[in-house]
Amino acid sequence: MEKISAIPSVDLQDFLSEDKAKKANFVKELGDAYEKIGFVALRGHFLDDKLAESLYDQVRRFFQLPVEDKRKYENEGIGGQRGFTSFSKEHAKGRTVGDLKEFWHFGQQIGENSKYKGIYPENVSVKELPEFNHIGETVYKMLEKTGVYVLRALALHLGLDEFYFDKKVEEGNSILRAIHYPPITEDPKDAVRSAEHTDINLITLLMGAQGPGLQVQNLEGEWIAATAKPEELIINVGDMLSRHTNDKLRSTIHRVVNPPREMWGQTRYSLPFFMHPVSDMRLDCLPNCIDDEHPQKFEDITAGEFLQQRLKEIGLK
Repeated sequence: MEKISAIPSVDLQDFLSEDKAKKANFVKELGDAYEKIGFVALRGHFLDDKLAESLYDQVRRFFQLPVEDKRKYENEGIGGQRGFTSFSKEHAKGRTVGDLKEFWHFGQQIGENSKYKGIYPENVSVKELPEFNHIGETVYKMLEKTGVYVLRALALHLGLDEFYFDKKVEEGNSILRAIHYPPITEDPKDAVRSAEHTDINLITLLMGAQGPGLQVQNLEGEWIAATAKPEELIINVGDMLSRHTNDKLRSTIHRVVNPPREMWGQTRYSLPFFMHPVSDMRLDCLPNCIDDEHPQKFEDITAGEFLQQRLKEIGLK
């Protein structure tokens, strides 16, 4: 297998095209990338630049609020799944040192008659910023729509019906996270902005981060910069999809490193969308991903059970 030294780039418009050859090539390129490195840069998606910048503006305004105002929106009882989570509270699985970040969570917007009403936590409204929630919810929908088409392509790559994932992510427990990495004011010792980890969910869609630092580990164990052009999203495989495919699709270790000392005074913002299925989706390994060379690696479990397990491991529950 060839060595990967950069994140592959693909165009979603090829998949949306009526040209069958373009669509098939997109499926192959995406599937190959997710088997080899677990990350792609995706252009031709549904999130426009103006909307993205509007959310970044709102996020900057929120994190500039006094700490006591931000903490009004923190709910200790829900594992950080909605609203605000304080600085350094979350840590990577297997670590005890908290990451150098604080963040906000927008969640799924469900109707009054939804079966998940009362199961998913309610979204939290920010009184100081009248546009904050509306813009966040609009971005959420555009990233969710993009994710649906990426999963359709992956379904075809896996030999499944193209729409296999549709019902599993409709009203899924997805989260749009707004992360603030404040300036580093003293020697962080063992703490980093985000320690090496894999994501919990099916796929993650990352809007262009405001500042460098994201790195991905390739098959040789080398760290490579995960960079994308301004018009691209970085999209990676999470642990739920990796489990469901018996590790055929790779949930790759990644991290956000601290900047060089001369750049400690700079703030960094990041907006990942963690695409989750509905909590009762079974993550049991797909039969067509199991054979003599690839025996089943994971126990049967639902997405909801796996999420609760991981929230405990990273210190949010």
